[in-house]
Amino acid sequence: MDKLTMQISGMTCGHCVAGVTRALKGVPGVTVDHVVIGTASVEYDANTTTPTDIAKAVEEEGYRVVTAA
Repeated sequence: MDKLTMQISGMTCGHCVAGVTRALKGVPGVTVDHVVIGTASVEYDANTTTPTDIAKAVEEEGYRVVTAA
């Protein structure tokens, strides 16, 4: 499993955290480590998904991924 930490713009409350968590859990091959306002950390199976796919799931929820490493 590879690790990915994202800085996310637009998260302001617990509802935002729940939405991002739900979006990340919906990506096949992703295990959510930690989500707080402004940051999300996940582990993912590189054979199943990519950092781009993971960021896209967050952005489809209405937030902007500022950095992902």
